[in-house]
Amino acid sequence: MTDPDTPNAPNPPQIDWTEAGSPRALAFDDVYYSDLDGRAETDHVYLGGNGLPERWQGAARFCIGELGFGVGLNFCQTWARWREVAEPGAVLDYVSFEIAPPAPEVIAKALSRWPELAEPMAALLAAWPAPVPAAGWHRFDWPGIRLHLAIGDARAMIGEWGAQLGDLRAEAWFLDGFNPAKNPQLWEVPLLSGVAAHSAPGASAASYTAAGWVRRNLAEAGFTVSKARGFAHKRDMLVARLG
Repeated sequence: MTDPDTPNAPNPPQIDWTEAGSPRALAFDDVYYSDLDGRAETDHVYLGGNGLPERWQGAARFCIGELGFGVGLNFCQTWARWREVAEPGAVLDYVSFEIAPPAPEVIAKALSRWPELAEPMAALLAAWPAPVPAAGWHRFDWPGIRLHLAIGDARAMIGEWGAQLGDLRAEAWFLDGFNPAKNPQLWEVPLLSGVAAHSAPGASAASYTAAGWVRRNLAEAGFTVSKARGFAHKRDMLVARLG
């Protein structure tokens, strides 16, 4: 997530919890994931919206970019799905941007409702710096999976992609900022143009939002955008393809 008043500040977010046990960011008055089932939402919106895991079949390497690491749900669910289908020796690079990394106890509480994610959650928590990651770039390595975590305002941090990651290019994007009406900075054209600039030809993107101005901003950044069926009660979501 991004906060224009605290650029590049690794301040842990102020969080409370819904009756269903989902974390909610007080700064944006918005939940990190669906109260219904955040793990199923990740499968439908971010993995399914990018044609994953089908696109991983036979891949020696794949790169995902993400705006909004949050409590790590998308990352842990992606880890679990990758391990189900990845070829021996294949590597997943996961590049994610987050301005307000949560404390480890928040990650643990948020993800503990899904026993299926116990392995990736434990690995993430074992590597998570205390009390939270400092501003800047962090790399975490596990067999077959590398997490590149950029702590700071994504609008600035994405400009450091080349210096940090070389010619690595994202083949799929999880656009998972908070509600665009409450956090418009993460959906601006300059940032989305940065997303496009660090994407492989034909890269895909998916988001739970279907807001018209987000569609227009993605189109201005070079993506072809369309609507798809949203998760659960949500009618629409966005899927996009570069070029």
